[in-house]
Amino acid sequence: MATIQCKNVTFSNIQAILFDKNGTLEDSEADLRAFALRGVRIIDAQIPGIGEPLLMAFGVNGDRLDPAGLIAVASRRETEVAAAAYIAETGRSWFESLTIARQALDDAEKYLGNTASPLFVGSLEVLKSLSKAGLKLGILSAATTDEVRAFVQSHQLSDEIQLTMGVDEGPSKPDPVLFLQACLALGVQPSATLMVGDSVGDMQMARHAKAAGCIGITWIGKAENVKGADVVINQLDEIQVVEA
Repeated sequence: MATIQCKNVTFSNIQAILFDKNGTLEDSEADLRAFALRGVRIIDAQIPGIGEPLLMAFGVNGDRLDPAGLIAVASRRETEVAAAAYIAETGRSWFESLTIARQALDDAEKYLGNTASPLFVGSLEVLKSLSKAGLKLGILSAATTDEVRAFVQSHQLSDEIQLTMGVDEGPSKPDPVLFLQACLALGVQPSATLMVGDSVGDMQMARHAKAAGCIGITWIGKAENVKGADVVINQLDEIQVVEA
C-alpha cells in the first residue's frame, strides 16, 4: 500500500495505477493526425467531397489535433463506425460504408507503419519510480491490445508495466467494466487503484468503477478535457509517492 500525493490531493492505501496511453504516456498527436489525414484522403479519393467534414469529425483542424476529438480518444471500432456514418450519408449501404471505412483505416495504418510515438518527457522516470515503490502498473487504452503491447515493447517498459490492455471487441471507454477487468487482471481492488488519463472518458470510467481516484493529465493545459478528475496535473512527475 502506498500514499500518493498530487498537488494538494492525497490518495491513501494505493496498490495500483492504471494509465491511458495516447496523450498520457505517449506523445501521439503528430502520428494520430497523420493517420487521420491518410485515412480521410483514401476515403475522399473514392467519395469526393467527404474529406473536409470527415476531418472535422475526426478532430483535425489544420496542423492541430483536438485532444478531446474522435481520433484522439475513440477506439478503432468507434472510429470505423463514425467514418462509415459519414460515408452512408452519401447513399451507400451501411455494410458497404463500413467496409470502405475499415479498409481505408487499415491502409492508412499500413502506409504509416507501426513505429511507436515518443514518450512524453519524464514518463519513463515516473514509471520506474512508481514501480520501484511497489505499485502495480498497467496501461488501459482505447487503442487495440496489440498496439498497447507494441508500445510497451518499443519503449522497453515490460519491467514496469504489468498489464497491457486495449479495446478490441466489446465495451469501450467510458464503460467501467474495462477498469474492473483491468483490476481483476492485476489482482487488486478498484478502491485501491488510481486512473491516470487525459480524457473525460477515462475519468467517467474510473469514477463509475469506484476507483480510488482519478488523475487527469493535460499536457496542453486544458482542464476541461479531464472534467471529473479529482486532481488535474500538467506533467506526470506531479504524481509523488510520499509513503510506501
